[in-house]
This record gives sequence, C-alpha cells and structure tokens, in this order.
Amino acid sequence: MPDPFSAQADTDFTRARLREILSRIGGFLAPRPRRILSLDEVKAFLKPRSEAYRGVIPVPVALIVGSEGRYRDFARGFLPRHEHLRPRWVRVDLAHYRDIPLPPIRLYELGGAYFVRDGNHRVSVAKLRGAETIDAEVTSLGSEVAIKADMTLDELKKAVIGYEKAVFYKNTGFGRITGDQNLDFSSPGRYDEIMENILVHKYYINQASSSEISLDDAIRSWYQNVYAPIVDTIKAERLAVRFPGRTPSDLYAYMVKHWGVLKRSYGVHLPAQDAARDFSRRYGKDLWRRVRDFFSRKQRPEA
Repeated sequence: MPDPFSAQADTDFTRARLREILSRIGGFLAPRPRRILSLDEVKAFLKPRSEAYRGVIPVPVALIVGSEGRYRDFARGFLPRHEHLRPRWVRVDLAHYRDIPLPPIRLYELGGAYFVRDGNHRVSVAKLRGAETIDAEVTSLGSEVAIKADMTLDELKKAVIGYEKAVFYKNTGFGRITGDQNLDFSSPGRYDEIMENILVHKYYINQASSSEISLDDAIRSWYQNVYAPIVDTIKAERLAVRFPGRTPSDLYAYMVKHWGVLKRSYGVHLPAQDAARDFSRRYGKDLWRRVRDFFSRKQRPEA
C-alpha cells in the first residue's frame, strides 16, 4: 500500500520549489538579493571578537537568516533553489509527518540573527510548515551591530558603516571640533584609517613642538591642513564623476595612498592637484565604461 505521507512530503517540496520560482519571477519587478546570507560574508563586515556557547535552546524560526555553507542552495525564507535538494528535504519533512523526533540543529547567533551550521533542510521544512521555533544548539558570536531578519548584505554593510561613524564621532568629538558631519565612507574600516592619519599628523607636529598638542588640536589641524585641501582638490577636479558610488572621503583615502605610492616610486612630492589628476587618469571610469558596467550588473545572474 502506498505511503500517503511520502506523497504528501514530495508535494510539499514541489510547493516550496514553486514558491522559490515565483519569488524569482517577482524579483524582475522588484530586484532584491534572493539567496540567504552567507555567514562568512557577514563575519567579514562585523568581525566578531568573542564566542560563547549557549547550549540547546528554542530559536525563533523567523530569525534564522543565513547559513555557514549552504547559502547558495536556499533562497530567502530558506526556499530550496535546486531540484537535487528534493530527496533529503522530503526525508526531513516525512519525519515530521511520522512524528519521528529529529536532533537539534546547530546555529551561530550573530547580531541577534541566526546562521545554520548544520540543519539547513530542517530549517527549510520548518519555515514551510510555519513553525514558530526550532530547537537548536547555539553558539553566539559577539557583535555590536544588530541584523534584521530581512536585511540584505548591502544593508548590513551600511549599518556597519553607520555604527563605525557613530563610534568615531563620539570617541573623537570630530563633529564638534571640525563642524563637519559628512565624513562618510562606502565601505567599512575607513574610520580606523582616518584615526591613524590623525595620529601620524599629531606625531609630526609634536616632533617640531616643545610641548605635545592635544588630540582635539591634532584633529583640527589635520582637518584644516590635510583633509579639507585634498577634498577641495577632489571636488575641483570633479573626481566623483569618474568614481561613481564613492564619497569625497572615499576618494581622499584612495588619493592619499596613491600620493604615497607616487612619492615612493619617483622620490618627488607632487602637488595635490597633480596627484589627483594622475589618480583619476589611472583608475577613474569614463562615461562609456560606467554605462557598460551598469548594464553588465543588470544582466549578471545572481550567484
């Protein structure tokens, strides 16, 4: 006699695949990354510095947003993206129909969200069944940035940058000292570079002074004598046009590095204007390249 549960579990997988296909079609109308988050990519942004074992606890299924190793196999909502996932997915679903207890899955918690170490198919089945919680063995990774359930990687990157900016401004008083609230970057980690620039500037000033200047004075001097003149040059040379998506502060950081390379390579200290022109000529995009890259991104299938 045919097992009705087997047929139902197989139908459940077909239903899950149909949802994934429909979400893919809907993505043409409202483009948005479809695959779940990769733990390694998220860790590269958040850089967790601690790890704590929390044991086996019930975890809200809605907060499981990514995977350590199978993130390419599942779309948002842990919908299966490939037919080859059917046999294992059906076996997990069948266990629920037959009331066979399954071991806890294994998760990492990071920023209030969860990433699967082991048990991706069980999470997929649980989400399709509308389960509210699932038992999981959880290890927490320390993070100061919260991850929302529907966050994309780009949105997470912006949240990290926003957090870094808030910490930098609070710890240094940068806005109060300079009156500039627009020291903005398009990638994480830049505020540490700016702090290093300021401390190097402070060191050289102290070398020529009988008394050590304060950090406030060093920030003010760096801003007025280093940062602002270079940003003014960047704007005068219209570098932002050739580097779409980059902020003046981004270009400052890139140009300072390029300026140092030119000095080490040729042994001369070029004026900021000449360094900016050389940087733009070597690395900037002309109009045709920007148009070509735009359409390449639109046509490139998601990994």
